[in-house]
Amino acid sequence: MIKELYDKWCGISDKIRFLIIGGINAAFSYLIFAIALYLIGHEHYQLCVALQWIISSFFSFVNQKVFVFCTKGHWVEEYLKCCTTWFISYLLNVVILELLVRFFIPNAYISQIISIFVVSVSTYILFKYFAFRR
Repeated sequence: MIKELYDKWCGISDKIRFLIIGGINAAFSYLIFAIALYLIGHEHYQLCVALQWIISSFFSFVNQKVFVFCTKGHWVEEYLKCCTTWFISYLLNVVILELLVRFFIPNAYISQIISIFVVSVSTYILFKYFAFRR
């Protein structure tokens, strides 16, 4: 029964699966950022975003592999490719967050929400065509 449900889930478009699972991953990731920002301080928002990416990466990898791209095997290879994807996504996140905080929205909480949404598009493309390419 679980396999049947999983097979049905994997039959849904990967874009829909990414939106659902990506939303869960983004919420988890943002929660880490918000807690770190609260504990460490607003002036250290770049450190908080680094912590967010480091802590949430494994959670995201498992969710992307198992529930979005439904790939089997190749755990180490795909994880290393994901690390490359996250590094690129992290750099985009850092740049977007810095630009937003400095020039548009000084509130790091709000700026990071916007940054996460923008970076999610590039992350999906990198995951689909690089990290989890079949």
